[in-house]
Amino acid sequence: MTFLLQALRPSPFPSEVPPEKPQDTGAFRNFTRDSWAGLAKSTPLPLTNTDVRRLAGLGDPIDIAEVDAIYRPLSALLQLYVSEQRSLAKERATFLRENFHRPTPFIVGIAGSVAVGKSTTARILTEMMRRWPQTPNVSLVPTDGFLLPTAELQRRGLMGRKGFPESYDRRALLRFLRTIKSGVTKTEIPIYSHQIYDIVPGEKQQIISPDVIVLEGLNVLQPPMRHSHNALGISDFFDFSIYIDAHHSDIEKWYVDRFLRLRETAFQKPDSYFRSYADLSDGEAVATAKRIWNSINLPNLMENIRPTRGRARLIMTKDADHRVRNLRLRKV
Repeated sequence: MTFLLQALRPSPFPSEVPPEKPQDTGAFRNFTRDSWAGLAKSTPLPLTNTDVRRLAGLGDPIDIAEVDAIYRPLSALLQLYVSEQRSLAKERATFLRENFHRPTPFIVGIAGSVAVGKSTTARILTEMMRRWPQTPNVSLVPTDGFLLPTAELQRRGLMGRKGFPESYDRRALLRFLRTIKSGVTKTEIPIYSHQIYDIVPGEKQQIISPDVIVLEGLNVLQPPMRHSHNALGISDFFDFSIYIDAHHSDIEKWYVDRFLRLRETAFQKPDSYFRSYADLSDGEAVATAKRIWNSINLPNLMENIRPTRGRARLIMTKDADHRVRNLRLRKV
């Protein structure tokens, strides 16, 4: 998700923050890239080079080798979790003497910083799981659609904090997840446009009888809000959760690189909210992107997003080249 507001406040964080020390409490099992890649060699790879190029995000150099090494084992693991959930649902219905129709959708939550590659991961996993016979109906739900409309953000004075937890309609997102988990087979959610930087009036995404929902967003792993009458958090509805991690200095570079590419593509469109950025020189564009990163995206990462990392079931850590270096899978 790209949040691109002109923010002129000085960064509350130093330009160089030392790397965090590993904090392995024993709750996670650690995998190197090679040990993870060897877990599903007999599992078919359902995507082609053409598929991967189509699904890759702007500035995310994912390729078929990365999908083979990282996402094939992950997709196979998720299939195990889905099968387990369905088996338990049947056994539970038998025990409670209920009629069993179909299990509620399996929900995968994906969290991480702006520009870290959440959307690419979500699209890759969605497409891979759609090609498994057990889960043909997989819906991808970006939490962008639950951002408050621009007019409401302006009314509340929150345009400079778009992407922070308070900029979302949390109640609407929780209501959607409750509806899905209650067994309702058809619902709809708002659609967000990065082009106009707002919710699209009158347009909805239809969610119909999904086997799996992949929900991706910045703050989806946050615990319930304090002093809330509703003690549920978004992640309470997840059956599996993923946090995509990288050093903040690498993410900043990816963000700046993406900004420069957007300047040459999406920002050029007449109806783009960011049309004024299209004519910036290289130096001006880099300076603007860094200012936005240090004023908005880095504070959000440090204050709200990264502190939720330990709540994930799987943590995927990337190197500077965007390749996943290691993975940590929660043991329980």
